Amino acid sequence: MAARLSVNVNKVATLRNARGGDVPSLIGAVRTIVAAGAPGITVHPRADERHIRAADARAIAAELAPLRDRVEFNIEGDPRPDLLAMVEELRPHQCTLVPVRPGEITSQAGWPPDTSRAELGAIVGHLQALGVRVSLFVDADFAAVRWAAEVGAQRIELYTEPYAQAHAAGRGEAAIARFAAAAELAYELGLGVNAGHDLDLDNLPLFSHLPHLDEVSIGHALISHALFVGLDRAVRDYLGCLLQ
Repeated sequence: MAARLSVNVNKVATLRNARGGDVPSLIGAVRTIVAAGAPGITVHPRADERHIRAADARAIAAELAPLRDRVEFNIEGDPRPDLLAMVEELRPHQCTLVPVRPGEITSQAGWPPDTSRAELGAIVGHLQALGVRVSLFVDADFAAVRWAAEVGAQRIELYTEPYAQAHAAGRGEAAIARFAAAAELAYELGLGVNAGHDLDLDNLPLFSHLPHLDEVSIGHALISHALFVGLDRAVRDYLGCLLQ
């Protein structure tokens, strides 16, 4: 079975915020993405609200509520109080907890495996008690995968920028071996496997064959592709890519 596609709509919000107002419509984008067949929507609300805002997350949750049985909503971000309160309020299918470095433009690494298990484990347990599946953003590293299992997560999301860079340099086949090994270990430990960051139409066909891959989260590359072919076509292109 092909991995599910969750489309990250942050870049739609970035474009809207550059001018102010409500154009392009974030909800319009979500409707187009869902109509094209994507089974998931992802948002990453940052503390400075430079793209997705709290109001956007609420609006998307309301839009997807009638479709809950077939379209998953994933909220990702660092476990700061306001984000955790948002997850508690909106009860998405999944919350992906991601470490954030001050001043970063986008995520730069997964959780270090020396991160406190007790502190993050309490947060994971609380979210799971609300009925929210928890995924932890990690590097393709055995220690990080084992750490995620010990913290109590249900899934990991593999940080794929190193793979994307290697693929661009012609070393994709060699680089994916490390990710496959991490995915196999995750499966053995009872963890589901998600992946994301810099996946695109060039490198996804190879990566889509990663063992035990449940979901890929793709935003920047898909929305960039949509500038040339339209959003409906872009989503369908990525869905087709996952079937190769």
